[in-house]
Amino acid sequence: MTVMARTDTPTWGAWARGSDEEAATRPLTPRAIHRAAVESGGLAFALPPVLFILIPIAFAWWNDPGLEALIATVLLPVYGVLFVYSTGIGLYPQRVRLAWFAICTALVLLLIPVLGANVLFMVMFQAMTHVLLLPWRWAVPSMLAMSLAVLVLSIVFEVYVAAGLAVMGAVMAWGIGYGVRQQVLQEQLEAAQRRNAVLAVAAERERIGRDLHDLVGHSLTSLTISAQLARRLVDTDPDAARAQLAHIETTVRQALADVRATASGMQHVRAASEIASARTVLSTVGIQAEVPTALPPLHDDLAELFGYVIREGVTNIVRHSRATRAEIAVDEHSVTVEDDGVGIPQGASRSGLRGLEARLALAGGRLEVSSCETGTRLRATMGADA
Repeated sequence: MTVMARTDTPTWGAWARGSDEEAATRPLTPRAIHRAAVESGGLAFALPPVLFILIPIAFAWWNDPGLEALIATVLLPVYGVLFVYSTGIGLYPQRVRLAWFAICTALVLLLIPVLGANVLFMVMFQAMTHVLLLPWRWAVPSMLAMSLAVLVLSIVFEVYVAAGLAVMGAVMAWGIGYGVRQQVLQEQLEAAQRRNAVLAVAAERERIGRDLHDLVGHSLTSLTISAQLARRLVDTDPDAARAQLAHIETTVRQALADVRATASGMQHVRAASEIASARTVLSTVGIQAEVPTALPPLHDDLAELFGYVIREGVTNIVRHSRATRAEIAVDEHSVTVEDDGVGIPQGASRSGLRGLEARLALAGGRLEVSSCETGTRLRATMGADA
């Protein structure tokens, strides 16, 4: 039994995986049970202790050769097989494990009238089935209660060797069960860490997608407008066309820097810089811009979020609104971008707004979008006002 105690602990690390992924589909056939026992790694170490079952069989024939000894000779090897393959049943669903445990217990009870007090020698086997087949929260109290009962009965019937086996069996079974439990918890922790890593990768991809949409979409819109304006002015006003080309060069450089910063997770979008950019972009397309000349003190995270709101709002105004006037307002808890245009067209992509809404929600904020034929209003609220 000591060999099994030393080796079972690492082998049942597969228990967590087996219960969750394979147990439900594993067939309950002798071949499948044997395969599960081999899979568990405990089969080879459960076989040697079963030889101790020969001792009560020998006592049965020594004391009273006859029908009772014959019954013991039949039932004890059956119990031995059940005990050995408990290693494989541990990889099955709980209902199968409980049924297997019930059969093992029933066999021990059937052996009481056959073996008499000698049945107490089975305590170590039965203690082991508790921790191999029962859920941990049941196994410990039931195993300790059984071992205590056997200890008392062994003293009463003066079977002192069985009393020692009861104590030894309780200690060994608890040690094996605790080791199995720790291994399962470790497997579950590692599985949770793997899931968290996958979720973190997915969240990072979503963040990068949002950032690229916000950064590149805004820059491309500005570049398109400046390029169109430069083409119209190249013949009539070369100086103004050169100014637009210079703006295009600056915007391209800034977009490249933004993309690089986004890829490394270090983008620096701020409300103040976005307001300055919005004033230039809106005036370039002939939209009167009313923007604050000064901003209230904003924490870096809040300044970044407000910057994204302003960027998305201005990008949508330039793309869709056909507005003549746009206004940006910022206070300590909110930012508002509104225009007097025709509203967001039916069927227009709202991926940028959805990404912005997700970004604000993660930070504990709220995004309100109202759009009609007289204009669009984008308002982001943070803190207690959200």
